[in-house]
Amino acid sequence: MPVLYLIEQGSTLRKDGDVFVVSKDDAVLKEIHAIEVEQIIIFGRITLTTPVIDYILQKGIDCVFCNSYGKFHGRLISNESAHGNLRLKQAEMILNVDRKLDCARAIIQGKVHNQRTIMLRYRRENNLPQLEQTIEMLENTLRKIADCREIASLQGLEGSSSASYYQSFKAILKNDMGFSARVRRPPTDPVNSLLSFGYTLLAYNIQSAVGIVGLDPFLSFVHSIEQSRPGLALDLMEEFRPIIVDSMVLWLVNTGVMTELDFERPEQSGEMVAIKPESIKKLIHYYELKVQSKIYHPAAGGQTSYRHCFELQARELAKVILGQKSDYSPFQVR
Repeated sequence: MPVLYLIEQGSTLRKDGDVFVVSKDDAVLKEIHAIEVEQIIIFGRITLTTPVIDYILQKGIDCVFCNSYGKFHGRLISNESAHGNLRLKQAEMILNVDRKLDCARAIIQGKVHNQRTIMLRYRRENNLPQLEQTIEMLENTLRKIADCREIASLQGLEGSSSASYYQSFKAILKNDMGFSARVRRPPTDPVNSLLSFGYTLLAYNIQSAVGIVGLDPFLSFVHSIEQSRPGLALDLMEEFRPIIVDSMVLWLVNTGVMTELDFERPEQSGEMVAIKPESIKKLIHYYELKVQSKIYHPAAGGQTSYRHCFELQARELAKVILGQKSDYSPFQVR
């Protein structure tokens, strides 16, 4: 279990020898060997003891703090780093307009390719010919990406194609629960709420992989560089959005695993639709099943977990930054 999710409000994480112990009101909720944990994600009112914090910092375990609905608050970061040269080269590459653009093109190409794969699967498996227009639009976008000569133009292409891609969800969803388009801040329907929470979990996982490899999470190629924004993690998660979160959310809704009963509806239209605390546990369960499932990755020489693919893609980018490879190869599925 590389990721330890702490959800139970009022619980405490302590360390007993080599074991992390989650408890509440003198009852033990979970025990896990500390050496097995690569990342800790905390939702809401959870207490960490001083020995736990000390261990996290010593071992470089990524620890993320969110509110109970998954909004990011911050993270524990160790001061130790042995990746100065890599980060220097990363900054140099971002300042090189042509190399930055080449990398950004590859990242967006990977995302659009995987969006197209999702559409092709649903057209084939669910007999949805109405998706053909979206598929053609994504194929046209892929051709245009190769001719982009500016980051802004690339971002524009990605934005317009993604808008059409999300609109096609209405044809796929057996119960759209009010979904008509991607709405981020705040999500105003259950499907958007699931997408936002899923992307939040994915971003944490990708940022952890970026940290393991030693890249600077704030120096990005596609997303703008802003204070306290892990732009590189957002870059690398683009190619995984469709195949991890989008496919999971569509399946959860169409199979009835997640229904209207899993959400808190606001009294006023346009306000945030939130996932109920008990349903967050269910969503995390299926997210974990997804990222732990196996898929072929060439760098692994065979089948490996999606979670391992996050790290492999970060290492792929590091090789390009260090000049060990000429071009970044995004993760693509068929």
